Amino acid sequence: MNKQVIDLNADMGEGFGPWQIGDGDDRHIMPLISSANIATGFHAGDPATMASSVSLAKAHGVAVGAHPGYRDLVGFGRRSIQVSAQELVQDAVYQIGALQAFLQLEGMVMQHVKPHGALYMTLAADEALSLAFLQAVQGLSPQLEVYCMAGSATHQAAQALGVKAVGEFFADRDYDASGRIVFTRRMGRLSPAAVADKVMLACTEGLVDTVDGQRIPVDFDSICIHSDTPGALELIRTTRDRLLQAGITLRAQHERAVG
Repeated sequence: MNKQVIDLNADMGEGFGPWQIGDGDDRHIMPLISSANIATGFHAGDPATMASSVSLAKAHGVAVGAHPGYRDLVGFGRRSIQVSAQELVQDAVYQIGALQAFLQLEGMVMQHVKPHGALYMTLAADEALSLAFLQAVQGLSPQLEVYCMAGSATHQAAQALGVKAVGEFFADRDYDASGRIVFTRRMGRLSPAAVADKVMLACTEGLVDTVDGQRIPVDFDSICIHSDTPGALELIRTTRDRLLQAGITLRAQHERAVG
């Protein structure tokens, strides 16, 4: 594997009212990425934040996706909440529709949907639930892509339904020997150089080092760095610089499809 073009995504708009999550300012991160996952109000975000995030993305030519999560502002969407499949899907439709409205006001089209936090992990392990979720996504807009882990239940459901699945590589998360990310509730500060090295290994050799000392293959179309990771701005800036220095072009998924 030697990727020449890659998408770089980050979660944006994850404040609520006057409160901000993480120490990376969205105004500084947005120009550095190619795709933004904008919080849709249930784990973070509010109407004003969604509107400003969409405007910021438009100003910098960044593709936008909805980032729906569990109804869990207190836990930042990182707690798995037991609800019926119908309620989960209805909550997701509500959130995606809200962001679609703000995009319409700006003359933009939504590129993708990326579940947030615990919802992402729940869907990744449950193909039946992923099928219900993605059928609703298809109903909202057939061209919407889904960001997920390659080989996950969400990925398999997308293939079954003909939904474009965009596999992610998590630059700021650890991997175990099975290829799954290691859940961490509180992230420590990471070395920007080490994160960039990790991304370059994945892009040039298709490999990632695991927490138990193995080196395993990894398949992906997009690199994710979470904006709430401590030092996120420098992680993203350093990684972007390394990619560009290596001659790798940053381009959103929908641009890759038509470019």
